[in-house]
Amino acid sequence: MASVTVPDRDRAVCVVGAGYVGIVTAAGLASLGRDVRIVEIDAARWAAIAAGRAPIHEPGLDAALAEQLRAGRLRLATDLADGLRGAGIAVVAVGTPPTAEGDADLAHVRTAVAGIAVAAEPGTVVVIKSTVPPGTVAALARSIGPRLPVVMCPEFLREGSALHDLHHPARLVVGGDDPDSLGRVAGLFAELGGELIVTDATSAELIKYGTNAFLALKISFINEIAELCELTGGNVDAVAHGMGLDPRVGRAFLNAGLGFGGSCFPKDVRALEATAGYHGQSFWMLKAAIEVNAQQRRRFVNKIRLALGGSVSGRRIAVLGLAFKPGTDDLRQAPALDIIRHLEDQHAQVVATDPAALERARPLLPATELVADAMACVAGADAVVLVTEWDEFRSLDWARVAESMAGNLVVDGRNCLDGERLAALGLRYRSVGRPPIDPLPLPLAAEA
Repeated sequence: MASVTVPDRDRAVCVVGAGYVGIVTAAGLASLGRDVRIVEIDAARWAAIAAGRAPIHEPGLDAALAEQLRAGRLRLATDLADGLRGAGIAVVAVGTPPTAEGDADLAHVRTAVAGIAVAAEPGTVVVIKSTVPPGTVAALARSIGPRLPVVMCPEFLREGSALHDLHHPARLVVGGDDPDSLGRVAGLFAELGGELIVTDATSAELIKYGTNAFLALKISFINEIAELCELTGGNVDAVAHGMGLDPRVGRAFLNAGLGFGGSCFPKDVRALEATAGYHGQSFWMLKAAIEVNAQQRRRFVNKIRLALGGSVSGRRIAVLGLAFKPGTDDLRQAPALDIIRHLEDQHAQVVATDPAALERARPLLPATELVADAMACVAGADAVVLVTEWDEFRSLDWARVAESMAGNLVVDGRNCLDGERLAALGLRYRSVGRPPIDPLPLPLAAEA
């Protein structure tokens, strides 16, 4: 992307919302030398930032946040008027949680934009970073009139690598109908690189939704292939590798496992499907992806039950991993929550651990024994179930695990362990879409 000079006014940026997208964006812009003010109404988040701590678990974010606060490039605003004073750009990064029907709840977005419309100086560009359904930005622009232009600039941050993604983007998407405002927003992020895509706001909204929905479809597809592999004796690793070598397919997101979770994929797939329905379209592929994702967790629990002889009642099952992916403490739509609840519904005794998400999990899993130490978790277990592929679990001393367990079953929901090695330690290994691996039978004693 060509070098762009940022006007002095646009060097002052107000970020509304210090959730996942807001706090990462604020820290990233501050590192580029912008004067960033954060507006946040959640008392716990506000207090964490004031103390120099990130309100979320994200590698490198605590250090980045503390550095920018010390340098004075980042500060907490007392209110919207304070945050917007002298700012040329207002970034809206508030949540759009799903409603019971699956639509995106836009209440926080509308409230933020309405507040900006009152407090901002004329000509301030309102940048929507929140993920919103197609047509939302156009409607917001109509609601506040021509005094403040509105631009869609979707984020593409992966939890666990958000700072890296912010500083190494594949593309920068800006959507709207005012060329000057589009140029100003592009200039704000231009130093980060990536291909610039300038389009209308609705297309920009759909680029975000379309990306997440397509990746979710790939995940659900490979999980269906994994199920077929188990039924026919195939190996999903070989199938995914062979498929991925075709450049039309690609290997990314063809990892069989427990399906997608987190704050984006489940919410965005449902919201896009609901939006299609509102406009009279039945988006059957999205409906199928949602169902396969839920089914994958039920299949996994059934795999555990069958491997334990047909029942988990009274069995002690150790669950390694609670967060929906490594590198985060996010439990939104985490597979572990469904799996644990299904096991407990069948009267299993569940003990679980996670390097980052333990405290967030306590109110969500009141019947589950939660422990901080992985070895304490597996002690006395009839089965060890790996749900989140943290490096800490990959590198466990599995010989010690085998010795401390009451049983010998390991069920790997992420296909990340060495089944042959575990079998050599006397453990029965089950994974997703691959043949089971059992210990070799002990040799018969030689006849006298």
